[in-house]
This record gives sequence, C-alpha cells and structure tokens, in this order.
Amino acid sequence: MATSGSVIDSPTVGILGRKVGMTQVYDESGKVVPVTVVEAGPCDVLQIRTPERDGYEAVQLGYLDKPRRLASRSQRGQVAKLDSKRGKKRSAAGIAPLVKPDCEPKRFVREIRGPAGELEVGSQVKVDAFEKIDSVDIAGTSKGRGFSGAMKRHNFAGQRATHGVKKCHRHMGGTGCSASPSRLFKGVRMPGQYGNTRCTVRNQKVVKIDVERNLLLIRGSIPGPNGGYVIVQQTNKL
Repeated sequence: MATSGSVIDSPTVGILGRKVGMTQVYDESGKVVPVTVVEAGPCDVLQIRTPERDGYEAVQLGYLDKPRRLASRSQRGQVAKLDSKRGKKRSAAGIAPLVKPDCEPKRFVREIRGPAGELEVGSQVKVDAFEKIDSVDIAGTSKGRGFSGAMKRHNFAGQRATHGVKKCHRHMGGTGCSASPSRLFKGVRMPGQYGNTRCTVRNQKVVKIDVERNLLLIRGSIPGPNGGYVIVQQTNKL
C-alpha cells in the first residue's frame, strides 16, 4: 500500500472484510451521517513479501475460514505444510521451506502493498488497527448490471420525444466519423458490460469503530452488494 503523508516507511495498515449494509448515525453535533457498515477481520497473515525474495514489499491477508473439505490442495498448502515430491527435493537441496501460518484455509485472500512493520506470519490483523486512522480507501467489485444501454450505462439523456424521432428515443445518437478516418475511436461511450469491475472509493472518513463486533463504520457508500468482499486500507490521498 502507498504510504500516507511524508512518512515513507510507515507500516502497512489494511484489512479485509465484508460489506454489511448502509445505515445512519448521529455525530457529536447531532447531524445525521450516512455510513456503510463493514465487518472487517480478524485476518490472518499468510505471507510476508520481501524485496530480497519477491522483489516488493507486501502483506498477504486471509479472511473467513473455509472448510478443508471444500479447499483445494493449493489452498491447504498455503496455510499448512503438505508433503510433496517437490518439497522433499527442495529440503534435500538445503532450501528452507517458507513459514506457514498453520490456520484454516481462507475464502478471501489478498495482498496489501507496503512494509509489514511488526506483523509476522501467523499473526492477526484486527479492526483496532484503524483506531488512529481518520480516512481510508475501500476497494471492491461493483454490482454487475449486465449488458446495458447508453442511457443506463453513461447517463445519456436520449433522443427527443417529438419532431421526427421514431422508435429510437433511448438511442445514443451518432457515433461514427466521416469518410476519414472511417472508424470509431477507442473509448467512445456506447452500450456494453456495465458493472462487475473493481472499483475504489478513496479518502472516506472513518466514523466509528466497534472492536467487540469487528465493525467499521465508514461515511458514504462503497462498491459492491451487501455481503461482498472489500479491501480497506489507510488512504494515501492528502
């Protein structure tokens, strides 16, 4: 994760969670504040990426336990040591195996860029890590709306309802060029797949933290449906 302010080597502050839904709370002055409730953590630290071994710094977090009977072998090997021919060959060659967190497989696994600080493999990141943080960035997958027209996808006004417009009121209008260059330019706003993409809402204020129930109350809306997975990080926007 990019750092905040003038601090270059500040530790990574990030957590994984699920969107619960929206509600509203009152601030100290009595004003109503719309907030999104996020169930954040606890997240197990699965790996620590280092520049010497991986070429970059990051912390790999896992959220929500997954039953071992439903987890693939690679997912089980991510959290616990499994016997394999390759592992035996590496051990015989004197290559030390990576430290495993020895926890249950996880449903949602993501990496957060930045230095690990005091975090170690097997430790947990809880919501209390955001007690001294005012604003966060939230990344998630937006709601998928399928193949949509220009009015729904790009908020076009459509054609006139009178004076010669016949059966094309929701049309987007002319899109092509003349004989030169006789083609469409890339990026023209047209009908197509709407939603179901990664979105990031930046610099949202943290209104309240509920440590006992692992809840973050964030001002405003965030991407995705209720129950969708999100990544919450300390903002790097001044």
